[in-house]
Amino acid sequence: MERQKIIIAGAGLGGLAAAISLSQAGHDVEIYEQAAQLGEVGAGIQLSANCMHVLRSFGLGPELDRVGVRPGAYVFRLHDTGEVLQRFELAEDHLKKNGAPYTQLHRADLHEILATKAQSLKPNLIHLNHRATKFVETDDGVELHFTNGHVAKGDILIGADGLKSVVRTQMFGESPARYTGDAAWRITVPVERLPQPFLEQVMSVFMGPGGHAVVYYLRAGKLLNFVGLIETDEIFEESWTMKFPWEKLKQDFIGWHPAIQTIIDLCDKDQCFRWSLHGREPINDWSSKRVTLLGDAAHPTLPYLAQGAAMSVEDGAVLARALAMRDNIPDALQLYQRNRIDRTAKIVRQSSANRDLFHLPSVQAMRDAFAKRNEGEDRNAWLYSYNPLTVELV
Repeated sequence: MERQKIIIAGAGLGGLAAAISLSQAGHDVEIYEQAAQLGEVGAGIQLSANCMHVLRSFGLGPELDRVGVRPGAYVFRLHDTGEVLQRFELAEDHLKKNGAPYTQLHRADLHEILATKAQSLKPNLIHLNHRATKFVETDDGVELHFTNGHVAKGDILIGADGLKSVVRTQMFGESPARYTGDAAWRITVPVERLPQPFLEQVMSVFMGPGGHAVVYYLRAGKLLNFVGLIETDEIFEESWTMKFPWEKLKQDFIGWHPAIQTIIDLCDKDQCFRWSLHGREPINDWSSKRVTLLGDAAHPTLPYLAQGAAMSVEDGAVLARALAMRDNIPDALQLYQRNRIDRTAKIVRQSSANRDLFHLPSVQAMRDAFAKRNEGEDRNAWLYSYNPLTVELV
């Protein structure tokens, strides 16, 4: 397809990655972001080979290696004793099997790297302080309207504006959300505070009745990331920036492994964040003639498979390929979504299923469940082995 003017709503990880994929494919791209400044909230993020293929194709491999960590393994443990129920290798094994490394990063570091790359491809590619209100689609183009009165005009609009997407809401109405029963705690601890030796540099999942905790390293091993999921009837909004009292965090993890206690005791007690997790059923159509969605706007997922950001990066790469393979925009958008719907729905549903696996009611139930499955073999077979740059589009 010839060069198109493409408008992207949202300068999150998915919007930035899509902008790079589309710009490198020869399109004229502009991003409109509601925030007053670029940035990303949150802490740890995990990038397996399926999305690292794309990021490395941007020429970002050395930068990601500099600020990231390649964990040695994925380790599933009991929440209190630390007994290892299953382990599968990452690091060199993941690279050898899947052709790209498994890397753990701080979200802010990845966002900065992507933003710098995107802006290097086109000056003023990102427009801040633009809160979208609606879009207007015609046979000849699409307009995106903003609260400040500006109207952006293009050939294609991509809604990469996240969980509360204005673009998706106009297309399909509000997304019904179901509370999962879980709230997620998020804290980080500088490694210099921790006793040495501490946990090895792996992806650790501590699992128990009523909750689980995910622990791994960031920033070249200088920062420890902790996400603790607990079952609770207290429901709050879906926001990564809501602070909660440290005392509640401590209370929620009484009786857990000593490593978990150490992390909680050594964190900054005024920097404890908690948000409620809501699930949404996958949809099977997210495109019109000139408008489409990607990332959380298209397929919001729970964080139990560590694939939310990876899916959004995959989306942008497949969309760029689809536009190159079709002569008209509607056909290209249908090709894109047709080749993304089944995979993203499977990831969303598997993520939800992992919640039940990680919260089984007894130690014996957990031992039995992991004795019947090989997490590494399963994920390598369909999840990590996917390459959005080479997968056949049909």
